[in-house]
Formats: sequence, structure tokens, C-alpha cells
Amino acid sequence: VEKIEEQLASLRIAKRSMLREECAYLLDIDVSKPAHSESSRFVAVSCSNKSIKVYNRETLNFLREYSSCPGILNGVRFAHTCDSIVFSACSDGTVKCWDIRLATEKAVQIFRGYPSNVFISFDINCSDLILCAGTEKVEQDTFLVFWDARGITNCAGTAKEPLGVYSESHNDDITKICFHPIEPNLVVSGSTDGLVNVFDINKDNEDDALVSTCNSDSSVSFIGWSGKDYKQVYCMTHDEGFCWWDTAQLDTEEPITLLHVLDVREVICAENDSLCYLVGGLYHEKADKLFLIGGTSTGNIHLIGCGSDGLSLVGTLCGGHSAAVRSFCWNLTDECLLTGGEDAQLLLWKPGAVERSFAKKASLKIASSVQKRVRVHNSSLKSRKK
Repeated sequence: VEKIEEQLASLRIAKRSMLREECAYLLDIDVSKPAHSESSRFVAVSCSNKSIKVYNRETLNFLREYSSCPGILNGVRFAHTCDSIVFSACSDGTVKCWDIRLATEKAVQIFRGYPSNVFISFDINCSDLILCAGTEKVEQDTFLVFWDARGITNCAGTAKEPLGVYSESHNDDITKICFHPIEPNLVVSGSTDGLVNVFDINKDNEDDALVSTCNSDSSVSFIGWSGKDYKQVYCMTHDEGFCWWDTAQLDTEEPITLLHVLDVREVICAENDSLCYLVGGLYHEKADKLFLIGGTSTGNIHLIGCGSDGLSLVGTLCGGHSAAVRSFCWNLTDECLLTGGEDAQLLLWKPGAVERSFAKKASLKIASSVQKRVRVHNSSLKSRKK
């Protein structure tokens, strides 16, 4: 873990995206999955102006833009087996698929839901065979909708109808869906009803498919897998709570709850720079360690270590963003971090990097005079041991 902290301590801003004319929050980030031993080629960003922007992974040069107007895009994911295919769920009841290789700005494949569906979350499994999207609650109905995603690499262009739905396990908006990193049949869903459900979609029906139900006691904002063989599930809530469970203990007498923190902001106290919100989490395989990422309204990024004995601040990245960070993607292969925020900037952080741009403080979101007074301008990570 100390080695991981050292790597984080050396992170510096390597690249900064060129700002476009319009002001948009960067809500979600994903990098293309590398073929063989090559590095990722593309970064896709879901923006608050109903668009997906694609950048070169190394240079952050802008490459493509896809629009979902009048619908709203929710989330962005690359296919696992083809690094030019990118997906996003849409509020018009579809999941759209684009191919970066093509000049067209139209979706090359559309996965269509049922008439009342408004999709606010989605994911594709590790084998690219099954796509799943979660809906907002309409009247009394909330659905997990599934499609057969085979054929995306040759992009037939025709709309695909669902394979079926799960409709009994949640009773409010399904805010997050996350397939297991190595088991293509396992998926976890989180909802504003507070429930985090793990399903085995190989089972014949929803009742049999429901492996476990964990209650966060609050509206779920983020979920993920962690631990050896990814047997653990964790979530964050909209009121900045954190829950962590071990599903390997389901058939034992041991409690499955590893940690439950009602408000992470009260636990993590950074010097002169308190934690304001949580963004998400990441399990570091080599270190066998779960990390949370949070931030401040002035754009600083806190990295938080998780253990069964509690949470601890590992360090803070300063001097990059000038407003709240809304999304991140941490590439464990080369230890690089991508962050996006309400300042409409996409940043690439690399160990020991030197930023060459002289216009790096420009921001589309005008900082308040108070923010300008308190903002830290160095790009170092202030390490603090527990």
C-alpha cells in the first residue's frame, strides 16, 4: 500500500483537454480496453449537454462527438473486445452504440426498451454478450432491461428488442448497474430505494437470479466490486455514506458487512480542505486495496483508503480543477488517472509528468471570489499517513 501511495504522490497533470465553446459538466469517463499488450487508444466522456466526446488517450486531442438530443445520455462504456465501440444509455428508452472508426455521427446500433422506459444507468458484461439498463420509476414500475449484445463488432444498424426484464427486486429508480469484472453472469444494481442487489443472470427467473440483497439505508449513487476474485460489493450514497459487503460470507455464519459509514465527510478531515462529496471507488488488484475518490467544491481530489478498521485519507491532488470533480477513470496498467469536472475540463494525471500548457488555469466555470482566495495552486499530492 505504501508503494501505491508513493505512485499517487508522484501524479502530476500531463495533459489538459482543449476547452470547447459550450460549458458542460463531464459526468462519466471510460477508456477503451487495450488490445493485447497495447495501451488504450481512446477516452470517451459523457457530458451534461447531451453529448459524448471522444479524445485521443495520450494527447487528449478531440476526435469525435455524438449527440442524443432531445434525450439525455447517462453513462459511457467501451466494449471489451473492440476498442472502437462505445455505448451510452439514453432517457428516450434506448441504449445507443457508436463506432469511432466511422465518419457518421449516427448510432450504428440501437437497443430499444419498452415504451415507458427512461434509462438512467447501464453496463455491458465482460464478454460483451449481455447489455443491461436500469430505468427511472414510472408509476409503480422499475425495470432492469436486458439485451443480447452479440454482433456489436459488425454493427448491423438495426434496433434490437429486449431479451426480458427484472421488475420485482427494486421499487425506485435504478441509479447504477455494474457487471462483475471477470464473471459475465454476475451483475449488481443499486437504487434510490437503498437496496444493492446481486444477480446471477444465468438463472431461469428473477427470484432464482437474486443472489443477495444488501441495504445501504440510503439512496445509492455508486456501486462496484472489490476484493480477491471480486467477491465483495461496495456502494456510496447520495448523502455521502459508504457501505462495503463480503458476498463470500453469504453461506456462512460470519456477518457480510465489512464497513458501514453513515457520512464519510465526518470521518475524513483534510487540513483546511474538507471533503465535500464522493465521486466513486476503485479496487487496486495488485495492492488488494479498495480506494474511494472524493473532492471539494474548489476542485481538489481526495484519495481515501478503505480497510475493515475504517477509512483514512491517503492524499490530495491539488491545482488541477477549479470546480467540483464529477468523474474519473484510473488506469491501473500505467497508473494514470483521468478526471473530469464542472469546469468542463478533462485532465490526464501521470506519475512525474510536467504540464507544458501555459493556459492551464483557464476555466469555463467562473470561480467565485471566495474560491479564488482559497484555491491551492500547486500540483503536488500532499501525503498524509493514517
